[in-house]
Amino acid sequence: MTGNHKIKGVIFDLGNVILDFDHRIAAAKIAKFTDMSGEDIYNLFFDSPATGLFEEGKISPEDFFKIVKEKLGLKLNFEEFVPIWNEIFFFSEKNLAAYNIARLLKNNYRVALLSNINFLHLEYIKKTFPILDAFHDILASCELKLRKPDARIYLKALEVLGTQAAETFYTDDRPDLIEGARKLGINGYVFSSVDALKADLAGCNIN
Repeated sequence: MTGNHKIKGVIFDLGNVILDFDHRIAAAKIAKFTDMSGEDIYNLFFDSPATGLFEEGKISPEDFFKIVKEKLGLKLNFEEFVPIWNEIFFFSEKNLAAYNIARLLKNNYRVALLSNINFLHLEYIKKTFPILDAFHDILASCELKLRKPDARIYLKALEVLGTQAAETFYTDDRPDLIEGARKLGINGYVFSSVDALKADLAGCNIN
């Protein structure tokens, strides 16, 4: 896929690649403080306009909580909500292997993390999981005010890396986000397993 272009930059997604997460963990806990079902709560957290705005840094954590509290009829205050909202991440053997790959690649390539993420989760991860040292650049949607698959966030990543699209490798567990990058000429590969990632990297002569 790279043709005659040598890869100079590598972009990793965060969620379910470097760090696993499950919004249903929070939804189950929240369900105890509302009359709504865990599935309704999950849908609100995972894919809603409010979550989108929060991930794009266009509303504050407090404003996001106000929306959630109103929609769910939530019997919690902000200070009680934050740890429930944040404690959805866990570090697996798969994550460790992907992290170690990123850390090794950092010696020879410009390596970035590109994530759709909100301010609360970003700060929580910084404090809780020592994984961000594998990357030269941490590109968070909430700080860039853009969210994948908006073409502008990929272009910003290329700008930060200092690479052309054809010189850049990108892995993400979501096919729709990979497709957004491929449209710009980035070498995008869906992350399904560490073995598949290794094969994709080798296929692009990355070692």
